[in-house]
Amino acid sequence: MISLLSITALLSLWTLAALVAHSPLLPSPIKVVSVVIRELESGQLPYHLGVTLRRLMIGFSLSMILGTLMGVSLGRNEALNRFFDSWLILFLNIPALVTIILCYVWFGLTEVSAILAVIINKVPNVIITLREGTKAIDLELLEMAKVFRFGRLKTLRHVIWPQLAPYLFGSARSGLGLIWKIILVVELLGRSNGIGYQLHLYFQLFDVTGILAYSLAFVLIVQMIEWLMLKPLETHTFRWRR
Repeated sequence: MISLLSITALLSLWTLAALVAHSPLLPSPIKVVSVVIRELESGQLPYHLGVTLRRLMIGFSLSMILGTLMGVSLGRNEALNRFFDSWLILFLNIPALVTIILCYVWFGLTEVSAILAVIINKVPNVIITLREGTKAIDLELLEMAKVFRFGRLKTLRHVIWPQLAPYLFGSARSGLGLIWKIILVVELLGRSNGIGYQLHLYFQLFDVTGILAYSLAFVLIVQMIEWLMLKPLETHTFRWRR
């Protein structure tokens, strides 16, 4: 109920601001929605949205898998952690734009370069989060599991996973917000399709309504991923807390 009131208040403020401004630079929500409907009917929005979502899911999945494996490894091995710590700091501080440009220059304006740029920008964040989560695992619980002869699979499921899950979900949630922003820049700089490409096209036309329409559509899709996938999975994972 509170969320609905919050969204209603935001839309009301947007509508009021558009009425006061009375300018094509600040279109009303109704105008933006009308463009969304028009683009849906033409097939342009579903096509470009599908392309961006495919890149999002591939980049997100590979980043989470690689980052989790590397983060857990660094958290368990202090010598390995010390060796790669400076590498992590370096990659964390390289601007995303620089990474994207270098990937395109080195590997060409290809789909592989686009996905690689996304992964390089996201993996260090996942590594850092999972490394700290691994370090925070209660060693006494691991010893208890060993005493009761849980076995590797049971220990992973009942001891390690419940302690790592908050870090994993935190990394996934922040990663989803970070990756889609990076993908839009990737598409804007070097792809001929996707939401980022469309935003660049509307920017050249100075069409603010089109920019807001495509941005709003993609934000809603990402929010649906949060509501329909991450939230239910998180609720199921932490059901033991009840």
